[in-house]
Amino acid sequence: MKFQKILLPTDFSDESLYALSYAVDLAKLFNAKLYLLHVIYDIEKASNLHIPHPSITELYKDLESHAKRNLDSFGIDIREGLKEVETVVKRGIPYEEVIKFADEKGIDLIIIGTLPRSGVERFFVGSTTQRIIRNAPCPVLVVTKK
Repeated sequence: MKFQKILLPTDFSDESLYALSYAVDLAKLFNAKLYLLHVIYDIEKASNLHIPHPSITELYKDLESHAKRNLDSFGIDIREGLKEVETVVKRGIPYEEVIKFADEKGIDLIIIGTLPRSGVERFFVGSTTQRIIRNAPCPVLVVTKK
């Protein structure tokens, strides 16, 4: 098994930052390219409503610009020495965009950080991580920070 393309979706949380160390270590081990992906939740797409208002367009532009800056500096010290890193900001429903991106780029491994959940929480909460695990076109490594 060889991982040439590794994807780390991030929401900039501590859990994502913790998972980044795993992604970097594996990327170095396999000399793989690391993709860092942040998805801005698109309210219009999720609700199936179109909100024709210029301020919404400007809001998304600002969010995308801010997310790109955050992503470029996300875990920069952890990524030191990593040869190939690509940062990408998308807009949509997070789990859908992660799966679509992984499929389009031919990702070999998705690494995602999450909070540990109890059995009841897992049953009632349809998390982004669970949806990615169920629908991913490749293996998913879930990293929990205790």
